[in-house]
Amino acid sequence: MDYFFILLFILLTTLLFFGGLLASRLLAPHHPTELKNSPYECGEQSIGSAWIQFNVGYYLFALLFLVFEVEAAFLYPWAVIFREAGRLGLLEVGGFILVLMAGLAYAWRKGALEWV
Repeated sequence: MDYFFILLFILLTTLLFFGGLLASRLLAPHHPTELKNSPYECGEQSIGSAWIQFNVGYYLFALLFLVFEVEAAFLYPWAVIFREAGRLGLLEVGGFILVLMAGLAYAWRKGALEWV
């Protein structure tokens, strides 16, 4: 009986998901034209193909941004319970920040933060 509600929940979510896709397919108007299928960005027509290679540095910079954004997300709850965490909590967060600082120093040394 414990698993009945889990299976019921999975069944209902699956039905809602596929029901939404089916309703969208049946009810939404679909009249593609060449103009509708053309890429649009900032009011300008695109020049050339969208399949171009970007410098890998942009991806590295984005990944580093995500790492430090996640750091901020992890540090916020710790800051809320700073007094209750005690010295052990302070040491654990200090180790966490040291690992992140080592990663930043490594990325800086390798030149991942350079735009050119």
